Amino acid sequence: MKKVVTIVLVCALALSLAALSGCGGSSDQVTLRVYNWGVNIADGSDDYIDVIELFEEAYPEIDVIYDTYETNEALYTRLAGGGVSYDVIIPSDYMIARMIREDMLLPLNFDNIPNYDLVDDTFKNQSYDPNNEYSVPYTWGTVGIIYNTKYVDEADIGGWDLLWNEKYADRIVMIDNSRDAFAIAEAMLGYSLNTEDPDEIQAAADLLAEQLPILQSYQMDDMYNLMENEEAWIAPYYAGDAMLMMDENPDLAFYLPEDQTFNVFIDAMCIPASAENKEEAELFINFLCEPEISGGNMDYIGYGTPVSAAKEYMDPEMANNPVAYPDEETLARGEAFVALSDEAQQLMDNLFNEVKAGLA
Repeated sequence: MKKVVTIVLVCALALSLAALSGCGGSSDQVTLRVYNWGVNIADGSDDYIDVIELFEEAYPEIDVIYDTYETNEALYTRLAGGGVSYDVIIPSDYMIARMIREDMLLPLNFDNIPNYDLVDDTFKNQSYDPNNEYSVPYTWGTVGIIYNTKYVDEADIGGWDLLWNEKYADRIVMIDNSRDAFAIAEAMLGYSLNTEDPDEIQAAADLLAEQLPILQSYQMDDMYNLMENEEAWIAPYYAGDAMLMMDENPDLAFYLPEDQTFNVFIDAMCIPASAENKEEAELFINFLCEPEISGGNMDYIGYGTPVSAAKEYMDPEMANNPVAYPDEETLARGEAFVALSDEAQQLMDNLFNEVKAGLA
């Protein structure tokens, strides 16, 4: 189904929801604060739907303030520091487990989230939230390598070792968060992506340090401009974001390492313990699970939808894209992150800072 048809459908959905919610609005407006990854919701650009605008049309008594972060760790630090209140956050699996462990999330009232029934069973009862109490899946995806086919020899691609290839010195950009960077090094060394062995974590740090002489920089959201403008040629990044970059520069391509482990993740919607508008937050979560909304949203952001019914409303090319939806054989090589112990995470963070300090 073409994008323009999807827009018509979701607008019709928004109008019907608005009618049910009592269109006239309320004298007591509620401000809903949402905290999400950068470039992780359809915002009306390039003729895609504007999810927040549609939600505000459906619930005119709710105004949404939308902020973004670059990493799970940045999200955690901001919330753990106090002094700020968000109603909806969208962390990754391992961070959700950590937040549950530290009593940073509220249990959800699923009476307000009936669309949870539409979420595929594959994404329920996950180890990070085994009883499905604190989270509703938003997207899923993988971490692989995006590269420029104009400059990178096909003979060199296939594994994580491309990130250490001296032929491409100063054209390689590394992902700037400890968990993802260490996972790549751990996969190179044949370790679990969830190792807590201090010696293995140190060995991963040493391997990352060996990469520094050929590395251009560590980046997160700035990865887009660097890769699209061909200032960098090789980088590890998330599959959905790679799809956006490839739309902007057709010379870019993406692969998941062959015969090596890579991260498979779920990002899920949660309500922080400090939330001020829990019921409205649950309405927002439910809205994002509407198949028409999820389909239009995933068309833009490029990640996998956990609501299979949403594919009916997506561009078929996107709904069947192997970057967003790898086959089962490929996914079998993936490994999900779990929350590390505080001691292991602190060791990793400290070593990561030491490694980055050595970047010339």
